[in-house]
Amino acid sequence: ERSPMPTEELFGNYHFLLEIAGITGDTKTIIGGFKSMSGMDSETEVIEFKQGNDRVVRKKPGRTTYANITLERGFTATDDLWKWRKNIEDGIIDRRSGTITMLDQDLETIVAQYNFYEGWPAKWYVPELDSDQSGMAIEKIEIAVEKVERVMK
Repeated sequence: ERSPMPTEELFGNYHFLLEIAGITGDTKTIIGGFKSMSGMDSETEVIEFKQGNDRVVRKKPGRTTYANITLERGFTATDDLWKWRKNIEDGIIDRRSGTITMLDQDLETIVAQYNFYEGWPAKWYVPELDSDQSGMAIEKIEIAVEKVERVMK
């Protein structure tokens, strides 16, 4: 009988940590160290209107949308994120909140933290496998979110 596959133990090599609620119980658990993150963008639509005979077009903020968050890491044997993605593929609505922590060069000091809400994995990128390449296999996950907030210190 084979021993179980090793779990992610590489937190010290990355600058972004991901915590997801509900991966193990109701509390947030760090489930991976990531080498890159993108998509923490927000945009508020501009609503134009005029009042009475005003010759100037006024503008006010409308609805705010948040971009999908994309995270990349070296391929690991852990499957927590894949199980979450599989729920979505199987038609199970599985929205979760989480936190992304950005670490300084010392890999301990927190530079910034962002909480996201109502997230679900919209895309899963399987690493390209090529025996002629010596680089690390990189997996990516794209998380659709409804809201992102920066944690203020």
